[in-house]
Amino acid sequence: MNRGFDSTMGELIVTALGRYPGRTAFLNPDGRPCSYRRVAQEIAHTQRWLAAQGIAAGESVAQLCANRSEIFSVMGACYLGGYRSVALSPTTSVEDLAYILDHSEARVLITDRLHLARASQAVAACGRELAIACHDAEPGPAHLWEGLDEEAAPQLVNRAAADDIVRLIYTGGTTGRPKGVMGSSGSLALNAMLRMAGHDWSGMRLLCSTPLSHAAGAMIVPVLWHGGTIVMQDGFDPARLIEQVLRGEADAIYVVPTMLYRLLDHPRVGEIAGRLRMIMYGAAPASPARLREARERFGPILTQHYGLTEAPSTILNLNEADHQDDTLLASAGKPYPGIAVQLLDPQGRVVAPGEVGEICVRGPLLMSGYWKDPELTQRSFVDGWLRSGDLAYQDPRGYYYIVDRAKDMIVSGGFNVYPKEVEDVIAQHPAVAAVAVIGVPDPLWGEAVKAIVVCRAGEQVQARTLVELVRARKGPVMAPKSVDFVAELPQTGLGKVDKKALRSRYWTDTTRSVN
Repeated sequence: MNRGFDSTMGELIVTALGRYPGRTAFLNPDGRPCSYRRVAQEIAHTQRWLAAQGIAAGESVAQLCANRSEIFSVMGACYLGGYRSVALSPTTSVEDLAYILDHSEARVLITDRLHLARASQAVAACGRELAIACHDAEPGPAHLWEGLDEEAAPQLVNRAAADDIVRLIYTGGTTGRPKGVMGSSGSLALNAMLRMAGHDWSGMRLLCSTPLSHAAGAMIVPVLWHGGTIVMQDGFDPARLIEQVLRGEADAIYVVPTMLYRLLDHPRVGEIAGRLRMIMYGAAPASPARLREARERFGPILTQHYGLTEAPSTILNLNEADHQDDTLLASAGKPYPGIAVQLLDPQGRVVAPGEVGEICVRGPLLMSGYWKDPELTQRSFVDGWLRSGDLAYQDPRGYYYIVDRAKDMIVSGGFNVYPKEVEDVIAQHPAVAAVAVIGVPDPLWGEAVKAIVVCRAGEQVQARTLVELVRARKGPVMAPKSVDFVAELPQTGLGKVDKKALRSRYWTDTTRSVN
């Protein structure tokens, strides 16, 4: 059900592309521009191509490729035509790719030259017949853009209703198989509209280096609606980012916190001070100490968004004005306009002010459920509220503070320890570039607090110093029992710190179950 919201993503795309036909919609990683008019032509062409293959509305169209403008053209064709877009992360394993292709009932996998071999392996392993097409002209697969009429005046028409499932986005699958989150056209439209209401996108040239298959893809329609340009990198490179900003190709960036830290640590970062109008970050909590450093370096241009795959990216926002208040830098902000949020205990009761509860969300932003998994869908909702799995408290001013994922909470000696609180203290030390805190097996405490630390270039700090820093600020329960120093922290394909990989060094499958 659409819960009373009738706008569609397709309608937003048709309006945006028709408004600025001559402007540059995308600047590709290879420097190739793509106009609004060209995107509209590619969407119309893709719709005709899918129909010629016998693929009907309501069926799945998968993509596996590096960042490029054509990804959005295929996604747009799905959104307008009512197909299910399944945009896959290039870092997904062949085994999981095969599972997703089968589970989503994909009819075609569209790939690029770089990923053609892996795409072929996944199709061969998935156990179902489906075609392969390629964005590039390669021997074997159909070339998707063969026959594209570059002189045609595209007439785009949205045929999808607000309730239609036009996107399946698969979660990382931290346990078991990846889960397919069903996104309706109405949910995606509301996500875009909330972003438009919460931020100033006018004429923006937004640089995105995370995969368009995930959160970066949600930035496209808000930018295009306001006549801007999506500038793409294929993988994060701070030196290249700095050069593109200096050349005037980008004036805003979207990053995850680990990328922001790498940019801050780059020796040339001072050259772009004053040249950016917005730094948007999200996908994982950020260190208040490093946010303070970014504010001092770049000025009042930081904005944070918090959301879930199941309620995409627009639940809470810490805006530019909020970032000027040091006491709010640890906060995830306040709800986007029209979003209902409550903190509930495990029994579904609202917690008392100041107490920790699970963030729960309600409204038309939410997913339509998990594909082919009604039992999991039912377990994820409590009286219409979607459980996020994130634990938080609310201050007297109404700001939400996420203390951690429920699955990452450490139980040490019967006390709950929230890793983010420990990480925020350790990150304040001037020698620390990045830190992750996990629980590890301990015969006395059950779980012991362990910190894994990356030092800044040329800096060192003693483990005892960091332990005592936490002990002084947070008390002995939260003080790490051990500290490891590493060159870098493992990351997921989306640039988040991979705590599952960190824990795997210390836990076996039988010593801890992590969702």
